Amino acid sequence: MTLAEAWTTARQWVPFVARTVGYGLVSCLFGPLTREHGASLWAMRRWCVSSVRGLRIRVEFSGEENVPAGKAFVYCSNHQSMIDILVLGSVLPGDYKWAAKRSLMSIPFLGWHLRLSGHVPVDRGAGVRAAQEAIERFIAVLRRGKPLLIFPEGTRTIDGELRDFKLGAFRAAVRAGVPVVPVALDGTFRIMGKGDVHADDGLDVVRVRIGAPIAVPSAGHEEVRVPALREQTRAAISDLFESVRRSSSGRRAERMEGERYVPPMR
Repeated sequence: MTLAEAWTTARQWVPFVARTVGYGLVSCLFGPLTREHGASLWAMRRWCVSSVRGLRIRVEFSGEENVPAGKAFVYCSNHQSMIDILVLGSVLPGDYKWAAKRSLMSIPFLGWHLRLSGHVPVDRGAGVRAAQEAIERFIAVLRRGKPLLIFPEGTRTIDGELRDFKLGAFRAAVRAGVPVVPVALDGTFRIMGKGDVHADDGLDVVRVRIGAPIAVPSAGHEEVRVPALREQTRAAISDLFESVRRSSSGRRAERMEGERYVPPMR
């Protein structure tokens, strides 16, 4: 790592850690004192928005009208980068719960917030029993009437392309009887791909688009309905992703009509 790269890394990570500590404290201290842990939700959103601005990312967002109002559902999004949760958290509506790697639960302040707010720990690669336990935790969130955000690829892409989807999110949706809301994002892989230690040091645009809800198939056994829902969702996200990428290529510097965005920090 060069001196310039070390400086960029420190300049991004030191404020990020400070924001995580600050908003994590707000969540832990005031979340339990507010209805539905409202202070924790506020802290999470401010953490995401301020972190996105700190990285000088502009987020253009469309499709909010597709989000079901007042009911549980599963957000399913492609996964390009470790900063995806910051980008999505800055724009996705609803008090959704995030399916997070269990290792994140051990990080001071961030992990404390995740546990306190009811986000769901997931043990990747820990075997069938752990996967079944994660699905039961997903269903419990949905039956409490809360949306759930899952990256069905299971891990970040290594080349920017869409990977195969795992079944867990769709099994939970089928068992809970809730729709899946497809989400596509593009731009975070370019900014901070897998293995990068800091984000690109320059103003960039990330586009997020929400598609129409996908209802759970009503006919057939679970072992038929779950893969069918997975394939339908992957096709929807793939179409959204290609649409967003075309927009990014053709109008990178232009704000899309009807979209809102998180402006860069001045």
